Parts: sequence; structure tokens; C-alpha cells
Amino acid sequence: MTPLVRLEAVSMRFATESNPEHAVFGDINLSISAGERVALIGRNGSGKSTLLRVMARIFAPSAGAVHWAPGVSVSMLSLGLGFRPDLTGRDNAMLSCLLLGLTRKEAKASVEQIAAFCEIGTFFDEPVRTYSAGMRARLGFGSALMNRSQVILIDETLSVGDTFFRDKARAALQKELTEDRAVVLVTHAEAQIKSLCTSAVFLGEGAVISAGDPRAVLSEYAAHYSEATGS
Repeated sequence: MTPLVRLEAVSMRFATESNPEHAVFGDINLSISAGERVALIGRNGSGKSTLLRVMARIFAPSAGAVHWAPGVSVSMLSLGLGFRPDLTGRDNAMLSCLLLGLTRKEAKASVEQIAAFCEIGTFFDEPVRTYSAGMRARLGFGSALMNRSQVILIDETLSVGDTFFRDKARAALQKELTEDRAVVLVTHAEAQIKSLCTSAVFLGEGAVISAGDPRAVLSEYAAHYSEATGS
């Protein structure tokens, strides 16, 4: 099966006050195929969110290449990304659909599905700057899931909001992930990884330390840092 996206020797460096060539990660090789649900795990600062942004074409890698299959659409769900705060939730959802290539008729139909899924009532027609973090998560998740993008990149937001919405989001993700779609999920929640994901990638110390079965990778992750701390 041809991967929807493939990372080839991808590296990322940023300039900081103390280091003009700070290395976030290097030589990352990864491929994501349709039907896969991949958990990206690692400690804070390991580069997980940065790697998602490289996959979303927001950041260009410092070295290496990201290869996308022809015509593949991607949505990224992150609390600090993607919405114009001056626009309403409805307008942001519409814009998201249009940017993914939906026709205006298709986008209008998707927006109604997004509104129903979000369950934020009249706030759907209020500016996003008035939203709580949980409301932005609802809008973002609904927009990413209901606009039929083939690759969904999720940065921690399944842990935001009340228990009812978290359960609803997980159920919707399982239902909507068909054989032609893929998900890459950044999360620290082991239960989500075990219940949702088909594979996991452990990112640490600037490289992929392990990848494969979620339970095996979680065990290696725990053992790796247990040995590092001597506990």
C-alpha cells in the first residue's frame, strides 16, 4: 500500500538565544498509510508537536523531505493553531472546509455536521476569541473530523473538555476512521493509545527510539526513563 505521507531523513533545527542551530530532532524516517492510527509519544520538549507541524506543511524541515501522495488532504487539530479569532466558529469551519478543496455546497453541508457535532449552541455564530479552551477543542475536532480530510493530525486535544465530550470524540474518531483515512495523535494518555491506536512511535533525544505495537512501545518508553533516572 502506498503511504499517504512519508518522512525521509527529516531533521529540524531552530535558532535560540543560546544556540543558533538548536537541534530538535534529526534523521526521522516515518511513513503513514491509510487506515493507520499512530500515537506519537515522548517527553515534553522531545519535538512531537514540531514533527506534527512538519507533517502538516506548516514548518519546512531543515533537512530531509516529506513526501505526500497526490491529492492527499490533511487537517491539524491543535488548540493554538488554525482559527482566526475574529471570525465566528461557523466562518472558521467553512474556511477550513474550503481550504481542503470542498465545493461551497459540500462545505455548507459539512459545516452543519460540524455544528451538530460541536454542541456549542449559539456560540457557533460568535467570534472564536470568546471561546473557552474546551469550546475551541470541540470546534477544532469537529472541523478536522467532519471535513473528510484523509490525514488528521491531533495535538493533545482529545484530553481537553469534559468527560462526555472526550468519550464522544474518541467514539467519533473510531467511527470516522475508514480504510482511506489516517490519524497521527500526540498524547500522554496511555488509555487513549491502547484503545485507539494501531501503532506508536517513541520520540526522544532527537530521534525515533522505538516504533511498533503500542503496548510494546509504551513499555519501552517507561523502561527507558526508569533506567535513565535509576528508579
